[in-house]
Amino acid sequence: MNRYLYPFLLLCSLLVTSISFAQNNLYQKTGVFSYQEFLSFVKKHHPIIKQANLNLSMGEANLLKSRGGFDPKIEIDYQNKEFKKQEYYDILNATFKIPTWYGVEFKANFEENTGVFLNPQNNVPKNGLYSAGLSVSALEGLLINDRMATLKKAKFFLEQTKAERSLLVNELIYQATLAYFDWIKATTEETIYDDSLKNAQTRFKATKRSVETGDKAAIDSIEAKITLQSRQLGLEAARLKRIKSAFKVSNFLWLNDIPLDLQPNIKPNVPETTIVASLLEINDPRIDSLQLDNHPKIQALNYKIKSLNVDKNLKLNKLLPKLDLNYNFISSSPEQIDTFNQREYKAGIKFSTPLFLRKERGDLKLAKFKLQDANYERSAQNLAIRNKINMAYAEINSLDKQFSLIEKMVVNYKTMLNAEERKFFLGESSLFLVNSREQKLINSQLKQNEIQVKLLNTRAKLFNSLGLTPEE
Repeated sequence: MNRYLYPFLLLCSLLVTSISFAQNNLYQKTGVFSYQEFLSFVKKHHPIIKQANLNLSMGEANLLKSRGGFDPKIEIDYQNKEFKKQEYYDILNATFKIPTWYGVEFKANFEENTGVFLNPQNNVPKNGLYSAGLSVSALEGLLINDRMATLKKAKFFLEQTKAERSLLVNELIYQATLAYFDWIKATTEETIYDDSLKNAQTRFKATKRSVETGDKAAIDSIEAKITLQSRQLGLEAARLKRIKSAFKVSNFLWLNDIPLDLQPNIKPNVPETTIVASLLEINDPRIDSLQLDNHPKIQALNYKIKSLNVDKNLKLNKLLPKLDLNYNFISSSPEQIDTFNQREYKAGIKFSTPLFLRKERGDLKLAKFKLQDANYERSAQNLAIRNKINMAYAEINSLDKQFSLIEKMVVNYKTMLNAEERKFFLGESSLFLVNSREQKLINSQLKQNEIQVKLLNTRAKLFNSLGLTPEE
């Protein structure tokens, strides 16, 4: 039996390992990992997205809990005492209560009490005593009470949680986008240095042959070698940047709660600005008509302020005296409706109030201070968000112009380099001038790469400032 079991277990182990390896190396055979694919993975599988949804579920659970304060309630109180074969008392009190939105509570009650040593006030007819009535808080607790305030604040908290979820998702997509664009920058920089290294290698070989044939001085070979080493150094530094940026991108890649690894042969592509604007849903934002009240950050603060207002009103209501009234019709024959009348009832009044109200006044002041603090925060955030949006638009306009200029400069530098190379091979120029021209071209290409990624980052910054949450 064991000789068959071992190969079977080994086969299962290899199968599980291969599946896990395939999941962790999802892009091993793919050459290009587009921004659209990357963003799709982040929105569908990243744990923070699930965490944001969990926070929303917690807000819904909190609302359900607060609604429980208005649930009808059944209470049964039964007490019995027997001593030395004698029943001292047998008391049954069953109550059904229905709380309402305002400080009114409807109640139905049944009492059945017997016993030798029963308290006289608990004496009831043989078949028990029925009662129906209500209790009301006439002053404190009428217009607002703890139960009402808790439910109102739970509703506001749920809406606040939705806004905070949008902020959390927005920030995740923003940080993931910056990581992807940084990966683009590092990859393009590596490509620039790799191309320049190939050119330096070609010139070094040509110069070395010219030195061997006596057409060039030995110093030219040394200069070509230094240039080659400089390009090798630049390429190695660029390669390290690309590796580190790829690891940062991997931080945002998950599938079925398993982190994914980017393989070395995977490359990003530079997305068109129109595609970025479409994916981030910033195609046609109109800043002049933008209502910042719809921004999730402002919405979250608005609901926080509404909740603090409820708390302030509750504290204000507690300055009133407590006056609880209750009135109940009683009958021993509930099947006969006319037995419930004004002649047979039980009623009560309960009044209390602190003499100095220091605790209540202190609570009210604290509630007002918290409300004032939240209003100040909302005003500051409103201005900060508007300025961030305006700065993002200004930066986009400026970088568009800069990118247009640097594109033309790169073309001109390429033209200058090609002309200098032709002169060099005709013996009318020097290796120093060729390397100088090429270095200027490299610098302009690096600058072009930097401005291009800045332009992409600024669009991501605009997305973050607007507080948008793209559709999944």
